[in-house]
Amino acid sequence: MANSQVQRGKPTLDKDLEKFTFTEQATHFVLKSWTGVGISLVFLLITMAVADSFATGTPGVLVIAVTAALAAYMAMNIGANDVTNNVGAAVGARAMTMGMALVIAAIFEIAGALLAGQGVAATVASGIVDPAIFPSPEVFAWAMMAALVSAALWINIATLANAPISTTHSIIGGVIGAGAAASGFHSVQWDAIAVIVVSWTVSPILGGVIAAMFLYFIKEFIIYREDKIAAAKTWVPVLVGVMAGAFAAFIANGGTNGFYYVPIGRALVVGLVFGIVTYVVTRPIIRRHAEGLDNRNQSLRTLFRIPLICSAALLSFAHGANDVSNAVGPLYGVVSALHASTADGQNVIPLWVMVIGAFGISLGLLLFGPRLIRIVGSEITKLNPMRAFCVALSSAVAVLTASAFAIPVSSTHIAVGAVFGVGLFREWYTRNSQRRIDYIRSRGNGIAPEEPTANPDETRRRYLVRRSHFMTIVSAWIVTLPVSAILSAIVFLVLNALFT
Repeated sequence: MANSQVQRGKPTLDKDLEKFTFTEQATHFVLKSWTGVGISLVFLLITMAVADSFATGTPGVLVIAVTAALAAYMAMNIGANDVTNNVGAAVGARAMTMGMALVIAAIFEIAGALLAGQGVAATVASGIVDPAIFPSPEVFAWAMMAALVSAALWINIATLANAPISTTHSIIGGVIGAGAAASGFHSVQWDAIAVIVVSWTVSPILGGVIAAMFLYFIKEFIIYREDKIAAAKTWVPVLVGVMAGAFAAFIANGGTNGFYYVPIGRALVVGLVFGIVTYVVTRPIIRRHAEGLDNRNQSLRTLFRIPLICSAALLSFAHGANDVSNAVGPLYGVVSALHASTADGQNVIPLWVMVIGAFGISLGLLLFGPRLIRIVGSEITKLNPMRAFCVALSSAVAVLTASAFAIPVSSTHIAVGAVFGVGLFREWYTRNSQRRIDYIRSRGNGIAPEEPTANPDETRRRYLVRRSHFMTIVSAWIVTLPVSAILSAIVFLVLNALFT
C-alpha cells in the first residue's frame, strides 16, 4: 500500500521539480536582464560623482553633474544600437564569435574616442546652434540636456524595436529642436546643418560604392582565378596595406586630438610608407597561413579572417572617433557655458568628458549590443569574410575621412550602405560578369551558368539583398531627425517651465 502511494506520488514530485526548475530558469533570465540595468545605474551614479568632483566650486555644478549622467545614458544607447554596425559584418561572416567581437569593439571604441574624438565633439557642442544667441548660459544648458534626453530615449526605443537607426540623426535633431524652442530658429546654424545633411546623403552611397569596388577587385583578381591561393597570397597583403596606410594617414593628419599635426601631403606620405611596411610584414604571414590550403573559396575565407578582424577593429576606432560626439558634444557645450575655466577661448574638451563618452559606449555595447549585431550582420544580405572585409574597410575609410574634417556623419548610414552596396553589386556581378561566366564554364566542362529568369517572381526570389530591410531602415532614418527634434523641443519647454 505504501509502495503504491510512492509510485503514485512520484510523477507529482517530478512535475513539481520541473516547475521549480522552470521557475528557477525564468528567475535567472529576469535577473540577468535586470543585471544590465543595475550596472547601468551604477555607471550613471559614478559619472555624476566624477563630474561633480571636476566641476566643484563652479556655478551650475549640479546641472553639469546631471548632464554628465544624461551623456552617459546617451553613450550607452549608442553602444547598444550603433556599435553593432562595426562588428556585425564580421559576426555575420562567422569570422569572430560574439564575445570576441564585443571585446574588440569595446577596446577600439575607447581608443578612438579618447585619441581622435575631440574635433567632431566640438562641432556638436557649438557648431549646430550658436550658444551666444541664447538668453543665458542656463537656458543653453537646458537645451543641451533636452537634446540628450530626447535623443537617448528615441535610440532606446529603437534598440528595443531591433531597429539600427542613426544616433547622429538623433542628437543633431535633438540639438536643433531644443535650440529652436529655446532661442528661435535663427539660433540654428543652417549652413553647418546643410553640410552635415549633404554628408548624410553622400556617405552611405560612398560607403556602398567603395565596398563594391573592393569586392569587384577581390572577385576579379582572387576569387575567379584558376589558382585562388596564389592570387590571395599576392593581393591580400596589398589590401591589408591599404587599410593600414589609410589609418596611419588619418592619425598623422591630426587624428590624435591635437597632440600633434602633420599637413595632409606629409600625412599621405606617412600613410604610404606605413602601408608598404605593413605589406612587407603581412606577406610572409599570409603565405604561411596559405600552406596546405585547397584551391577553393572556403580556403579564401580562412585567409581573409585576420584582415577582417583588423578591419572591424579599425572601424570601431573610427566610430569612437566620430560618434562619441553624439554623447559628449552636448555635455561639453554645457561645461563650456557654465564652467569658468573654459572661458579662455581654448576649444579643448576636458579628458573626463571624453572618458564618460568612451566608456559609456563600450559599456552599452557589452550589456545590450548583441541584439542588433545579428540584424546588420546577417539579415540584410549574406556575408562571408571577403564581403564583410569590404564592408568594414570601406566604412572605416569613409568615417575616418569625415572625422578628419570634423563632420558628424552617421556610421550607421555608412556601414549599412556598404552592406547594401556589397549585396547589390553581387546581384549585378552575378548577371553581367564575363569573367565569372568563363570561370564557371571552365569548371563545369563548358556548361554555361544558369541564365537569369524572365519570371518577375523568380527574379525577386533570387535577390541577394532583402529589399524589405532596406525600406525599414531608410524609413527609420527619415523619421529619426524630426521625431528627435520635436521630442527635444517638448522636453526643453517642460524643463524651462519647471526650473526657471
